[in-house]
Amino acid sequence: MKPNLCCSPAHVETALRDDDAQLARLASALGHPARVAIVRFLQKRGECVCGEIVSVLPLAQSTVSQHLKVLKAAGWIMGETDGPRTCYCLNPDALERFQALWADSFAFSAALAGPDSA
Repeated sequence: MKPNLCCSPAHVETALRDDDAQLARLASALGHPARVAIVRFLQKRGECVCGEIVSVLPLAQSTVSQHLKVLKAAGWIMGETDGPRTCYCLNPDALERFQALWADSFAFSAALAGPDSA
């Protein structure tokens, strides 16, 4: 029988880590399927104008604009305005940072699972 590790003091971090707020901000911005789709689209596409994003999502332009605003505020995307058009691109640093923060935060959980967890 495996020991109960969920509440073992040796395996619990009690304090918030310095990077927790950054991870939470990035993760929260991905809290809607449309924003996940936008990030994935920009990752594949490189950069595009807001109208191109609207054309691939079943959402109104104003709704897409609100999702872009959330992603931009969290640092996921960057936008450059050229007259009435705004060209967006994925911030590669944000993606790398999110992956690193996620891996660092949850590597401990994977180590606890061990080889017998499958």
